[in-house]
Amino acid sequence: MVVTPEQDFVLKTIESRDVHFVRFWFTDVLGNMKSFAVVPGELESAFDDGMGFDASCIEGFSERRESDMLAFPDPSTFQVLPWRPTSNAVARMICNIRTPEGKPYEGDSRQVLKSMVRKASEAGYSFIVGPELEYFYFKDAEGTEVLDRGSYFDLTSLDSASDLRRDTVLTLEKMGIPVEYSHHEKGPSQHEIDLRYADALSMADAVMTYKQVVKEIAMKHGVYASFMPKPLTGAPGSGMHVHQSLMDRAGNNVFFDESDPSGYNLSATAKAYIAGLLKYAPEFTLVTNQYVNSYKRLQPGGEAPTCISWGARNRSTLVRIPGYRPRSESACRVELRSPDPAANPYLAFAVMLAAGLAGIEEGLELMAPADEAAPLGCSRREHRERGVTPLPESLGEAVELFAQSSLMRETLGEHIHDYLVRAKRAEWDAYQAVVTPWELERNLAVL
Repeated sequence: MVVTPEQDFVLKTIESRDVHFVRFWFTDVLGNMKSFAVVPGELESAFDDGMGFDASCIEGFSERRESDMLAFPDPSTFQVLPWRPTSNAVARMICNIRTPEGKPYEGDSRQVLKSMVRKASEAGYSFIVGPELEYFYFKDAEGTEVLDRGSYFDLTSLDSASDLRRDTVLTLEKMGIPVEYSHHEKGPSQHEIDLRYADALSMADAVMTYKQVVKEIAMKHGVYASFMPKPLTGAPGSGMHVHQSLMDRAGNNVFFDESDPSGYNLSATAKAYIAGLLKYAPEFTLVTNQYVNSYKRLQPGGEAPTCISWGARNRSTLVRIPGYRPRSESACRVELRSPDPAANPYLAFAVMLAAGLAGIEEGLELMAPADEAAPLGCSRREHRERGVTPLPESLGEAVELFAQSSLMRETLGEHIHDYLVRAKRAEWDAYQAVVTPWELERNLAVL
């Protein structure tokens, strides 16, 4: 049995850090973390042969007749869990899922992203992302009693979660995840921690870890953290704005062009990429906004986008061009503002990349910017009158657009595509069956 340098590092660290359990982390199709524990003596064989588990118990995985799957730990993701005791310590590794025949499993969302990253690499690009995840703290899991009444960037006694954020940032850094910013968000008891940009696969792993860390530290402090897109009526929802760019093989940002006549410093490649995001956003919205609750956030009157548009100054557009350092190549990027933090990051990053690459491959022309055409607070009727296409208004509409999308089927594979259609249609039907007609009119009417 040949042990690679990464595997050797894992085995030596386990011995030196008194690690007695290694948790194998993996993600179901809906983005929920799953795990089982392995003792250190099993790791060498697990690296080579995987560890078997019953996949029929996992959302979106196999049916009972195809239940046996193997989890192969990725040694590059090894980390000792800082919130567990240092004696008899616990570590984790993120896994790739394979079939008993050793083939990548089509229901493994991490594999979907790896495939899309490979496609981008074959075209000469690496995909770099930097997400901003917002969330709420509540006093417990049984209700929505907030901890404070703070707002943007408050640094007063109102921001009672400063210690929570500090401990969360320190824990993330102990796990090798760099953080750029942390601050109070607009809503009461709403917060944001921004991760430093990285390649898409590393970032998706980091997002899953981030959400787990936020919840673990909240629990340690006796409170509850929620990534629900819209937990409070009358308060802003939580988004996962995703900053993204493409690098060439030499490490140059292919989105940057200082001679751009439009003044946005965007290359032709960047404009085609944005055009792809805009064209396919209605089709991938089911992935980036996958719950009934997600569409309570995507409503007119707030900063969440409601239509297909882009611009620089207007934060209500679907795609925004950040202008903090307009002449900097390293800072040139586009920001997709529709996703929410309840999305599966592996699938969300995969469909964004697929849409952008399709825009480049198809040579799409970018529409005019909507800095003035889609003012903040426009209703959907006003958008239509201005010739602006709305985003899906409900989970039901998003499901049907996704179901008809050949790009989504190609990107996610038939297994995940068809599972999401079935599961989300059932979720929408169940929602319609329990709400009153008045609630349907309030939530779904074309405003």
